[in-house]
Amino acid sequence: MVPGMTDDTPAVDPMAPVLDGEQLALLAGFGQRRRVEAGDILYRDGDTTYDFYVVLSGVVEIVGNYDGEEAVMAIHDAGRFLGELNLLTGQRVYLTARVIQAGEVLAIPVGELRRIIATIPTLSDMILGAFVARRTRLLEGAARSIRVIGSRHLPEALAVREFLTRNRLPHQWLDAETEPDICQLVDDFGLACSDLPVVLAGNTVLRQATPGVVAQHLGLTIESIPQRCFDVIVVGAGPAGLAASVYGASEGLSTLTVEAELPGGQAGTSSRIENYLGFPAGVSGGELTSLAMTQALKFGAALSTPCEVTGLLEKAGHLIVTLSDGTEIAGRAVVGATGAHYRRLDVPELARFEGTGVFYAATEIEGRMVAGQPVAVVGGGNSAGQAALFLAKNHCSVSILIRGSDLGKSMSRYLADRIEAHPAITVRTGTRVAGLTGGTDLQAVTLTTAEGEEEQPCAALFSFIGATPNSGWLSDCAAQDQAGFVKTDRALEPGDLGPEWDALGRAPLPFETSQPGLFAVGDLRSGSMKRVASAVGEGSAAIRSVHEHLSVPT
Repeated sequence: MVPGMTDDTPAVDPMAPVLDGEQLALLAGFGQRRRVEAGDILYRDGDTTYDFYVVLSGVVEIVGNYDGEEAVMAIHDAGRFLGELNLLTGQRVYLTARVIQAGEVLAIPVGELRRIIATIPTLSDMILGAFVARRTRLLEGAARSIRVIGSRHLPEALAVREFLTRNRLPHQWLDAETEPDICQLVDDFGLACSDLPVVLAGNTVLRQATPGVVAQHLGLTIESIPQRCFDVIVVGAGPAGLAASVYGASEGLSTLTVEAELPGGQAGTSSRIENYLGFPAGVSGGELTSLAMTQALKFGAALSTPCEVTGLLEKAGHLIVTLSDGTEIAGRAVVGATGAHYRRLDVPELARFEGTGVFYAATEIEGRMVAGQPVAVVGGGNSAGQAALFLAKNHCSVSILIRGSDLGKSMSRYLADRIEAHPAITVRTGTRVAGLTGGTDLQAVTLTTAEGEEEQPCAALFSFIGATPNSGWLSDCAAQDQAGFVKTDRALEPGDLGPEWDALGRAPLPFETSQPGLFAVGDLRSGSMKRVASAVGEGSAAIRSVHEHLSVPT
């Protein structure tokens, strides 16, 4: 049984709902009944795919295998169903399903499961609710199918850890310097320091692992998606891109979303967003991203990460997206939602401390690393304010460093008021960072003020000094403003539009760029508000224009 569950667990347990006779009858037409015997394996840890199984009679146990030792995670009898979110994401399986009492199951292919989710709301809610609850249980430590061996001093290891965390992939972090059982793992798998970071995924050992290598092994990359032509390709999975994915897929468009780094974009790193409509108590960027990704999967969107787009061209009425490995994917329309790159401080030694003492996000990972220590936050925007409050909550003494004289100039008033009243946060105006000091870890920052230079103890520096548009992949297909942000619809001038527009006989649609069928939303778009809510609105509204573009014969 899952820890905390008993034989008296009520049927409303979201992880183990029981289907009634009417629901079973609805499902019967989507699959095939199959007789199973004790010892049969329905799917195994490491499999790349499996069917959606409903237990009609008999009993099935869900088992985790860790270093040769089995742990029973759950037991499902008649009326219950198997599986979790990897049925929809295409990820490798983390657990094994084994029959322990003979009976009968209903085997439903994944394609039919998607049809059920799209067409039968009552079943969709129950199935998705169980999948999300089971994934949450895995994330809370019920499974150790993926283990990351690394060090907090190794940026490559922290990158893998963040990739797994932001993609809500269940894993266990093992610090090579402090983990008590590390010697046994080193001996068991023949590991060396030069192998770090190491990812143990079932029986597979990934040495010098990177997010891309891990994603490929788990089935998250484009190779796992056989389709090579889509109605719409969404480039970027921040709030704008995820909104476009949800609305595109929900309105019947075959939708592919590709993300070069981590889902959620800059918003995904926010510890708390308090001014987003519908969340009066606030919502973390990670939670908002997770909910949006589940919605997109629910409606059938395909998501690939990390998957970097390096080029774009028009060919035979389609827009061809080129990936970093040379793969080409065709879209009848493309929505660009690649946001912006973080600006980097112009100080010596910056590169040496990036990922170990200098960070561009304040998430739970960084919060645990620096808890109780002095830190500095550079920048005066909302992201900086949210980071400062989050770090103060982790018992850090926080210095906010801004060059100007007024924190409220670029920060929402509610945030500025809260920061100015917080006893653990100090706002230092007219201040810039001139240097970084430390050995393996960052120990201090050198600050320049009107009074001169001074050194301040600092275990970590969090930089939120703005960003530059991530528009290089557009390959000059779209007109841009002087700062490199992409111009759309009313911002386009006659000189931006080529002769193809005369043939179309229409003006650019809302969010459409100078390239017909290419749309830009969120932070990438010239004139955007650089707020989560507006990005979500743009991503969803752009799909209306995509539909109008696709409805015109070419």
